[in-house]
Amino acid sequence: MADEGKQNAEQDGIAGTRPQFGNRYLKNGDNIFKHNAWDNVQWDAAQEELAQCKVLQNSSVLASQAERDQYESGASSYWDAFYGVHHNRFFKDRHWLFTEFPELAPQQRSRVLEIGCGVGNTVFPILQYSADPELLVYCCDFSPAAIEILKENPEYDSKRCVAFVCDVTDDDWQAPFPPNSLDIAVMIFVLSAINPDRMAHVLRKVFQYLRPGGLLLFRDYGRYDMAQLRFKKGRCLSDNFYVRGDGTRVYFFTQDEVKDLFSTAGFEEIQNLVDRRLQVNRGKLLTMYRVWIQAKYRKPPVDTA
Repeated sequence: MADEGKQNAEQDGIAGTRPQFGNRYLKNGDNIFKHNAWDNVQWDAAQEELAQCKVLQNSSVLASQAERDQYESGASSYWDAFYGVHHNRFFKDRHWLFTEFPELAPQQRSRVLEIGCGVGNTVFPILQYSADPELLVYCCDFSPAAIEILKENPEYDSKRCVAFVCDVTDDDWQAPFPPNSLDIAVMIFVLSAINPDRMAHVLRKVFQYLRPGGLLLFRDYGRYDMAQLRFKKGRCLSDNFYVRGDGTRVYFFTQDEVKDLFSTAGFEEIQNLVDRRLQVNRGKLLTMYRVWIQAKYRKPPVDTA
């Protein structure tokens, strides 16, 4: 499920605040409903405290152990059902990725893997962007329905794209590529769908398949995102981990958690920032505060010294 990215690409390799390249910033006196979205909206202490209170309230009643076991064992079937309902009508291609992640403008003979590819809304823009016949994009999802829909797309070219079903929480991925072979791995709103107990394992596997110097590009839900605050009691599975009404699950990260997860897996940090955005429904005069974490991590190059 793609959330609209906003215009920027962090170029200087320093983790921290997003550089400002002409985005829309909300200032005192601005009409909040003038635009559909405002970038880098800062929260005051009162808003932060209100968000914390809402999370405490909606996590005060946990789902039962039987329900938690059900959502874990049936995770693939819930996503199959999701794609069975929405097919490919629900999604928009993520062309914003080339602004957020210019590294995805592939170099010659690039090998790219997208984990949790869904129906291909990241994969197809990458293939369209580059005419290099030697570009090879691998993509996997643990929903067979999603992979089937992706392969039915008329833009799917088996010479440049290899889609396969994979539960990345497994020990053996049966991957169609060897270790130390990928230039880039992409995880867009996918790690949050995985049980927190298995996240570290997934990142270790990604590390194994990236070549030395290879990049992992990451974007996912941040703590106190609007979606987290809207959950009702009984939908919380564990700290900051919830189940939606359709049975799919979602976790909400902090920057520190992302840093710890990736660093423990062996990655070097290039970027780790909080992306805050205020989205506006001008017709209904509604405001929606989104919080995402965007990060770039690198597998250390081989030391030739």
